[in-house]
This record gives sequence, C-alpha cells and structure tokens, in this order.
Amino acid sequence: MNTLNKKELIIGIAMLAASLTYLVLAQQLPGHEGVDAATVPKLLAGLLSLLGVMQLFSAFAKPKAAAEPTTAVQPAAEAEEPAADVVEPKTVFKTLGLILGYMALLGPVGFPIMTVVYLYLQFLVLTPVNQKAKHLTHLLIAVICSALIFLLFREAFDLLLPAGLLNNFI
Repeated sequence: MNTLNKKELIIGIAMLAASLTYLVLAQQLPGHEGVDAATVPKLLAGLLSLLGVMQLFSAFAKPKAAAEPTTAVQPAAEAEEPAADVVEPKTVFKTLGLILGYMALLGPVGFPIMTVVYLYLQFLVLTPVNQKAKHLTHLLIAVICSALIFLLFREAFDLLLPAGLLNNFI
C-alpha cells in the first residue's frame, strides 16, 4: 500500500469513527414520532458514515494507471492542460470583510436588506475579472433569495429573522 492510500485509509477510519460517535450521541437525543429535532443529527450522522465508508473503499481501490506515453506527436493544444483557476488572497479577504460587515449590520439594518446587499456584493467579488458583471441579474437573484428565505423562516418555520429598518413595514 503506497503512502497516498495509507493517508486515505487513515482519513477514512477517522471519518468513520467520528461519524459513529456522532451517531451514538444523536441516538441519545429525545425524540418523538415523525420528524423532530433529533432527525437532522441522525441523518447527518448517517450521511457522514456513508462518506467514511466510501473513503475506506477508495483507499483500497487500485490507483488508475497513468497514461502511457505515445510515440506520436501530439498537437500543442492537446498536450497542454488548462491552468487551474487560482483563488487570489484579495478575493478571500474581500469575502471575509463582507461576512464581517454582514454580521455587524444584520441586527440594525435587518436580514432582508443586508442579505440583498451581501449577496449582490459577493456575486461581484466572485465574478471573474475577465467577465462582465451582470448587475441586474445579480441584484434580481439577491432580492428573490432574500425574500424567499425571509418568508420561509417567517411563515413555514415560524421564526422571526431581524427585520431591522423594515420593522414598520413587515
């Protein structure tokens, strides 16, 4: 077993151990018939266990053989692989700044407005430099998502998210 497979095996065992521990703890939660507060932890524990088993299977799977070199000359376009996109540190810092601003202003400004602002700005940050930003599309998606989430929590879950500046209107 090569080093890569040993690492995958260790990760799989650790994942499976953590998921089984989580499953035991989730089973101890008080529950009722049907869907209740213990349902999601049990579901997550089951899915994490499945991932752990999949990781273990991948550790024992045979590695794919590298493509054998051919004697024929390949065109330059096929020989070169496209460069992977590199996440710039600026993007990470902008995202962290947006998250911090969102958290700081969520209470006073309110969920609906801050979520629209956050999503719109995050879309702009994540838009590739060589691509033109679609401002109207980004804004429309941000408004629809914010409204749907707010209404879902308010009407379906009966949980109130901070309305902030919209307190008088909602």
